[in-house]
Amino acid sequence: MKKLVFILTTFVALAFSNTAIAQKTIVDIAVSNDNFSTLVTALKAADLVGALQGDGPFTVFAPTNDAFAKVDADALASLLQPENKKALANVLTYHVIPSKLMAVDVVAALKANDGKVEVKALNGQTLTVMSKDGKIWLKDQANNYSEIVATDVAGSNGVIHVIDTVVMPK
Repeated sequence: MKKLVFILTTFVALAFSNTAIAQKTIVDIAVSNDNFSTLVTALKAADLVGALQGDGPFTVFAPTNDAFAKVDADALASLLQPENKKALANVLTYHVIPSKLMAVDVVAALKANDGKVEVKALNGQTLTVMSKDGKIWLKDQANNYSEIVATDVAGSNGVIHVIDTVVMPK
């Protein structure tokens, strides 16, 4: 009997913890991961936290702290200033697609379109997703590339794909 109670308790605990994880928004996931602290700081500075905690669905191409470290330090510091909130929001919303695109969806679209597909970001500009050398890349408006290094971090209102370079809009 004790064994049965233990098994049932373990099962309920696991089911509850998986449900709790699935209830986190993409912002909650970013906040809970130290590798996204610069992204979270930028989201707060641009007043986008509330918007990205909404219903979605969203696909966020989330730059890591190392990705932000590739941006000129003075330029990044300037973007984080209150007077540049609009420019910062433009950069950040360029990393967001207003739909949920799982990795399998991206791969299928790439196969159907000769390894290249354009997606429209939340800021209205396009990003090109492409397959090259067995990897998936984003190409921004300035022809810079960012590798998608991790995929399908699912939240209650969308999905995060981790990128190694900040993409820049026009």
